[in-house]
Amino acid sequence: MSDTEHPLPVLQSDCGSCFGLCCVALPFAAGTDFAMNKSAGTPCRNLQTDFSCGIHARLRGEGFQGCTVYDCFGAGQRVSQETFGGTSWRAEPATAAPMFDVFPIVRQLHELLWYLTEALTFEPARALHTELRAALDETDRLAGGTPEQVLAVDVPAHRQQVADLLLRASELVRAAVPRRREHRGADLFGARLRGADLRGANLRGALLVAADLSGADLRLADLIGADLRDADVSGADLTTALFLTQAQLNAARGDATTRLPATLTRPTHWPTTATPATGPGNKPRSGGRRPGKPRRR
Repeated sequence: MSDTEHPLPVLQSDCGSCFGLCCVALPFAAGTDFAMNKSAGTPCRNLQTDFSCGIHARLRGEGFQGCTVYDCFGAGQRVSQETFGGTSWRAEPATAAPMFDVFPIVRQLHELLWYLTEALTFEPARALHTELRAALDETDRLAGGTPEQVLAVDVPAHRQQVADLLLRASELVRAAVPRRREHRGADLFGARLRGADLRGANLRGALLVAADLSGADLRLADLIGADLRDADVSGADLTTALFLTQAQLNAARGDATTRLPATLTRPTHWPTTATPATGPGNKPRSGGRRPGKPRRR
């Protein structure tokens, strides 16, 4: 297997092969992202008997925007078809509790697989490829264990080890950009960054909710864990942004002029034409209210 080959058949959601795990296992609270409260382990009222969503085509209009930005990175089908052998929690109710407990753990591990797979494509980080490959293999092994083995994984410790390695890879890539900005974990809620030169910037974990990033240059910017909810990325250049995920794009507001990496898809709810510029005040269109922390669905 080459360094750039995908380590698994898919690291993207295949809802048709999943038992609706994100619709049952995870909790959510009524607010801007969800139209109702739901506790962990309770099926969403929109979940059908065949595990499909009854309002899939109308999720945003029905107040379930949070569903449209969630991505399990392929964990749902792996837990359904591999960990539990293709037998659903409805067919075998005794498997429900462990299945719902295993799913969020595998989801976190699959997210790490996504990042590690991308890091293995970084030519400037070739010196780290052996370590990255070892971390990818170990993460895949942890995600593919029995339910008991998965539940025993020390996820925070493993995430930290992988995060440190990914940061080293990121620094090697971004070293080519002079005078790059340092915004790791920064509070940039509603920030006016229209047209900003953010090439090679460290935006890991930055709060960019409702920020105006229209026309910004984000090539080689590290966006791992950055909160892009309602951020305006219309016209922005994200072609070589590091560790950008589909979920982050789905949560942002772009348009036909937003430039994306080849591995990601333009969200269907984005306009198909260029978005008109906002007024001279350049205020965020979210109304300026700071939302709470995002809930994982």
